[in-house]
Amino acid sequence: MSIHDQAAAAVLSQIAMAADGALIGLALAYVAVRSILKFKANSSALHKINDAPSLGVSDLRSLLSSSDSDVISGSSNQSDDGKLVIIRGTVEAKSAVEGNWKSLRANVLSAHNSAEKGVILRRTQTCIYNERRGFFWWTGDLYSIFPRFRKDQESSSLRMVPFVLVETGKWPQPEYVNVNMDGSRHPLPLVTVYHHLQPVHATPLTFLQAIFGHHYPVGVLDEEKILPLGKDITAVGVYSSKDGIFEIKSCKDLPYFLSDMTKDQMLVDLAFKTKVLMWSGVVLGSVAVGVLGYSVVRNWNRWKQWRHQRQAQQQRDSASNDDDLQVSADEETGDVPDGQLCVICLMRRKRSAFVPCGHFACCQRCALSVERDLAPKCPLCRQTIRSSVRIYDS
Repeated sequence: MSIHDQAAAAVLSQIAMAADGALIGLALAYVAVRSILKFKANSSALHKINDAPSLGVSDLRSLLSSSDSDVISGSSNQSDDGKLVIIRGTVEAKSAVEGNWKSLRANVLSAHNSAEKGVILRRTQTCIYNERRGFFWWTGDLYSIFPRFRKDQESSSLRMVPFVLVETGKWPQPEYVNVNMDGSRHPLPLVTVYHHLQPVHATPLTFLQAIFGHHYPVGVLDEEKILPLGKDITAVGVYSSKDGIFEIKSCKDLPYFLSDMTKDQMLVDLAFKTKVLMWSGVVLGSVAVGVLGYSVVRNWNRWKQWRHQRQAQQQRDSASNDDDLQVSADEETGDVPDGQLCVICLMRRKRSAFVPCGHFACCQRCALSVERDLAPKCPLCRQTIRSSVRIYDS
């Protein structure tokens, strides 16, 4: 580690240990609260997925008939919404199962650099930069911690066509489920079909950027991912039926919508994450409470010690002033020549000189009274004074 890295680490450690670790305690408490909130969300999602029925595409109609028999026997305008289900099926383009002339030419997407076909196509171009080191070999770890301060290094485009889930291994498909992607921000089970890293040739500008420590591009990573036709996936969401056509839509409270995992695998994955989040919240919360408690006790004791010292100093100053005034009063009990009388009270002997003018004009009691004024000024020259000095006879 270089000298600059050591200095940066020392500064960060001093900031982290400010107020006897209060900053670290607050950061740990924030992480603990976030872990607890995520634990509650994952625990709720675990119970919902565990209680949701796992069905095939052809089983939806029997589920609908058992929940509401009027939907099947009634008019086609009736609908049934709001029940969470887990459906396992195969991806197929919607145009291929509509049963009309569109099925002769299915509406699918083709990857640009391969012959793969799918219903979702994501193309990503990522600009890869060198490790950021400055003119004095300053490391760039802070830029990785705060990515928002970096330039955008990735551009992505997403295209999709309407698609459905059909029963695996059956043709023609008598039943299918429309997949509604509106408002879904869940991760997609995409498959990488193209991956290519192209190096960027150096230019004079790149040479200057390298000399002055600026990051410069060294390569461009081009990727294409698709949701291919015929892929078996699991959809977790709320289903609805309208005009005899089933549709499934994502649920914002669940971490899954379209996934490669089965219901049992989802339950195992969620149970593990829930347990990790629970123990993380408990451990980090306990450490945060301990650190904050230590910080509060230390700062409270430090404040009491400072207050005690201040009160003791005030008492010492008051006792010293009283002693000086008493001594001054004892000295002034005799006759005082006219030339040595205080110019304010004309009773006591001159004992104090003003700073910065230096006039020796007042007794100590009157000098202290002048000092306590809002705008203290010398009674002789009217110059603003800062303090007074006790003058002792040799």
